[in-house]
Amino acid sequence: MPRDAFQNALEDLRADVVALGELVVSRLDDALAALTGDGGDEVAAAVVDGDNEVNERYLDLEADCIELFALQQPVAGDLRVVAASFKILTDVERVGDLAANLASYALAAGDEHVADVDLAAIGTAARDLFADALAAYAGGDAAACQRIANRDDEVDALCQRANDRVVRDLVERGAASEGPWDAEAVLDDVSTLLLTVRDLERVADHAVNVAARTLYLVENDPRLVY
Repeated sequence: MPRDAFQNALEDLRADVVALGELVVSRLDDALAALTGDGGDEVAAAVVDGDNEVNERYLDLEADCIELFALQQPVAGDLRVVAASFKILTDVERVGDLAANLASYALAAGDEHVADVDLAAIGTAARDLFADALAAYAGGDAAACQRIANRDDEVDALCQRANDRVVRDLVERGAASEGPWDAEAVLDDVSTLLLTVRDLERVADHAVNVAARTLYLVENDPRLVY
């Protein structure tokens, strides 16, 4: 492949990774809307059903990366573009899986109010972190990547407070109960809520991965690719 054509292929790869990331962010938005009551079951079901499209596009782009590795034998900076994009694709696909998980939790959620947890705040923080990490990758913005790691600590703190609140409310519910209560239904809802918080935290973790791999692309530090 001529040099100009190869550079165009690298640019197309980055653009395609960003496009898939934007699709995943859109699916994440819909899943969060379903979780917080702004979207209905139809929205949640569409996110679950749409995960196959994300997986198929991921596999196509993964094949593109492998072809660039095998046939073009990129070196130096070009190699970093392909390697970082290859790894970032995995994070994007996994956030797509998490969006589908969150949508399924919205479909499965019961009517029992188990704890006063602000899922909207956690979800928005995690979603914005992931979207900003994609933007940093698209623009090769090393400074933005450094800030994302610090912002992840804020998401972790929100998730920890949410988990503590769920456990505390469950204990208080049991202590205050003077009669029979549907413990099985409550525990099912508690379990779903804790899984929701866990997966939102994982969205933020993948954002940090994208930022780290973008730093590798920009700064040529192999320790950042893990």
